Amino acid sequence: MLDWFTDEFAAMQGWLFEQVVEPLVFHIGLGGWVEDAFDATGWLLVGLIQIAILLAIIGPLQRWRPVDPVTDSAAVRTDILYTLLHRLGLFPLAMFFALQPFFDGLVGPLRTAGWSGWQLDAIWPGVTDLPWVSFLLYLVVLDFIDYWVHRGQHGFQWWWSLHALHHSQRQMTMWSDNRNHLLDDALRDCIIVLVAQLIGVAPGQFIALVAITQLSESLQHANLRLSFGYIGERLWVSPRFHRLHHSVGVGHESPSERPGAPVRLGGHNFGVLLPWWDVLFGTANFENRYDPTGIRDQVEPDASGRLRDYGRGFWAQQWLGLMRLAGRA
Repeated sequence: MLDWFTDEFAAMQGWLFEQVVEPLVFHIGLGGWVEDAFDATGWLLVGLIQIAILLAIIGPLQRWRPVDPVTDSAAVRTDILYTLLHRLGLFPLAMFFALQPFFDGLVGPLRTAGWSGWQLDAIWPGVTDLPWVSFLLYLVVLDFIDYWVHRGQHGFQWWWSLHALHHSQRQMTMWSDNRNHLLDDALRDCIIVLVAQLIGVAPGQFIALVAITQLSESLQHANLRLSFGYIGERLWVSPRFHRLHHSVGVGHESPSERPGAPVRLGGHNFGVLLPWWDVLFGTANFENRYDPTGIRDQVEPDASGRLRDYGRGFWAQQWLGLMRLAGRA
């Protein structure tokens, strides 16, 4: 089954590249980037498949059992823009051109010196001979890293100033996952890509891991009243489990909401795919509740009677994130 899926995906990637991407690359005079364009076509195809699944499956689920009525269509449209930028490859493409020299300079000398990274075969000979076994092991390892990255986003004042944009959405839908500050996304992606390279994740497996993660996160953020049951909730992050992480005053607390207080790690349900880490490290909350989402300083005025503004459109949200990072917002 895995081989069939891989072959079908490769065939679709080849067709899309030959019919659309390759002629465009030569037309705009970038013939020297053909190999990289072929790799980018894989990400484009994954994004198109994901958006088709969002529209065909998760969208109807939202309409079937919504938590909240959709009253802020403008906010949802902004989230759709974020999703298109990320899922159709524009953000990954920008990341590639901006950060590939960094990765080449960091990992390249190590490879030249003969260091191949930390391989699973070194501690469990032959484990990577079965693609599905290595895929599951890499998924667990990268999700463990993602859990601690997520806790860092909530635990450090400077990082929260960027990550707060993601939590400022009070109209959560399946489009809300990619509502992030670009610097926040870049930092998180750099960590994940670096770890994936160091532990030897194959490019094809990495694309599949990212695709599964993104689709699961879209479902988690959906405006959907859905729990996976007592056992399922402890095996995979559900929309109910993750919504608690976005709930005002329940799932997270911003250190900036308590002037003068030390930065502390607070909140619940930081798991990205697997709730195991929340259970293991004492951050899980399995209450069956669906609270309003957002950040406390959006609903509780400060001493001067003002509410914090996180911006309405894409550029306003990015600019205000930079101002928070600089301590000027």
